[in-house]
Amino acid sequence: MNITDLPLLFGYGFFQNALIGGTLAAAACAAIGIFLLLRREALIGEGIAHVSFGGIALGLFIGVYPIYTALLLSIIATLSITYMRRKGFAQSDAAIGIIVAFGLSLGLVLLSISGGFNVDLFTYLFGSILTIDAQDLATSAILAIVVLAFLMVLHKELLSITFDERAAKVSGIPVEKIDFAFNVLVAVTVALSIKIIGILLVTALLIMPGIAALQLKLSFRGTLAMAVVLSAVSVVTGVIISAMVNVATSAVIIFASMACAAITTAYRRLGSGAPHEHRV
Repeated sequence: MNITDLPLLFGYGFFQNALIGGTLAAAACAAIGIFLLLRREALIGEGIAHVSFGGIALGLFIGVYPIYTALLLSIIATLSITYMRRKGFAQSDAAIGIIVAFGLSLGLVLLSISGGFNVDLFTYLFGSILTIDAQDLATSAILAIVVLAFLMVLHKELLSITFDERAAKVSGIPVEKIDFAFNVLVAVTVALSIKIIGILLVTALLIMPGIAALQLKLSFRGTLAMAVVLSAVSVVTGVIISAMVNVATSAVIIFASMACAAITTAYRRLGSGAPHEHRV
């Protein structure tokens, strides 16, 4: 496709849905990702995504809309990781490893029973942003609104819990309730973003915009806003470039997100005059 054909492409409904739905989902992922980075739980998205693989396989196996089963298993997985960590059964990384093994094993067992991979499963593995319909668009909009509202209203409490959970409890913050709500929100965000970016790449969409925004050392609100903006830029850029060169959209979105992180890192280092450690 030539660049002169882009105005024509913008006139198609499916392309508009891809841009809008992808931007909304990416904004939710970026906002959640900031807190995952601050909590040093960036890989929890990877664990949930792999459990979603089992959920997708389960949905296809029993004939239920796969996102529903993926969402259910994602919530269970997130709460299981939190439970194992809080009760001392396993550290966060070990708990995530257990959940990853469970999700992949469940998916492979169901695939072997049903006769192997099919087109639908590959769609969820690698994403299918250009097939977003009106229902997906509405879901992405609701998700983005809920995530951003939750984080903006409770960001002080979440930050307090992140940096000193014991002090947060002493100050009267309902730590367990807020932590529960946040973990459920993480699971919902991952599960509902699968169709757009795919199981294999959703983790990158969670953490890359946040990493890029944190390099600029802005205020918390500024960092959150910058992460959302950079995620939106990555999606729009990825969709347009992939349409022009006819390559996988989800992969180009991630490459664009990585480019944003590289640019902000270079800007920080050039601006400071010398590289220095930036603690998340």
